Amino acid sequence: MADLSFIVDRREAGQTLAAVLKKRYGISWSHAKRLVEKRHVRVGDQIETDVARRLKPGKRVVLASGTVETRSAVETRNVESGTRNAEKHKPKPTTQKRKAKRGNKEHWDIAIVSSDDSIVVANKPAGLTTMRHREEAAEFGKGKKYLPATLMDLLPRLLGEPDCKLIAVHRIDRDTSGLVIFARTPAAADALSKQFRKHTVDRRYLALTRGVPQAERIESILVPDRGDGRRGSTRKTNPPDGKRAVTLVKVLEQLGGFGLVECRLETGRTHQVRIHLGEFGAPLCGERIYDRPINGRPAPDGSGAPRPLLHAARLGIVHPETGEKMVWDSDPPADFEKVLEFARGTVEG
Repeated sequence: MADLSFIVDRREAGQTLAAVLKKRYGISWSHAKRLVEKRHVRVGDQIETDVARRLKPGKRVVLASGTVETRSAVETRNVESGTRNAEKHKPKPTTQKRKAKRGNKEHWDIAIVSSDDSIVVANKPAGLTTMRHREEAAEFGKGKKYLPATLMDLLPRLLGEPDCKLIAVHRIDRDTSGLVIFARTPAAADALSKQFRKHTVDRRYLALTRGVPQAERIESILVPDRGDGRRGSTRKTNPPDGKRAVTLVKVLEQLGGFGLVECRLETGRTHQVRIHLGEFGAPLCGERIYDRPINGRPAPDGSGAPRPLLHAARLGIVHPETGEKMVWDSDPPADFEKVLEFARGTVEG
């Protein structure tokens, strides 16, 4: 069976990869997400693992054979017509099913680090999304309650306040573990947002890298497409979509072919640490996107890491109500520690 492919047209330009796959093949959001995350989708000549990748017109998208079912145009019209008619008589999910579905997500190991009338600080496990993206929430409307729960969805019940409304002021990547702060009130959200915008929040990440980077201050201009469809740095002067990004790199341990690194953020751009470490020759263990030069081959990875090993280990703010300086620290999770132990063992051996 041959692979499936299509060329992104003008109507699809600017939409996310997951949204286009969903519409093109009549599949669910979760199905589209799985296809991308399991590396079944290529954009151009590169495997794409970012469901939020915005597509450019003229790009070829290729799906591995057997990953979706295809129908002829006539079959599709018949199915769509039948679905519209059947929806009037389709039974709605019962409360029991909704509870069961939500209950399936309670295996997440989430720790409430701090909570008061203004803020909530939580330790997010890797694999859990911080919050729902606006475009995803808008696309699904009321149906978003059937999507996988986010940290923001789960926290109210863990706090014992199911009707509590939290306000997100920042996020960390789904595959990144560590500290995240939410506001409980609009005033607290405004105060925290100002701190993030002014880059006064103390944000430090622990990273396990392939190779050992230089201890230095990395500054670059990040753009959504560096030339191969990936986010990255550009040498262009004042690009319209460019954002200044600064990461302070400190090497904590040199472990042969690996490094334990602390990264302190002066700015907080999407995938900033992953991009900077990758571009400066020491991609994260488990990194599959920012681990190669433009149109080049991925750097070797002998770590066996199941994800990009990045952990938000420190978060420091000025409390929005009291004005007190507050700092929280978090130890890396078990999967991070396991690879760290392996890396240390390569030196001892």
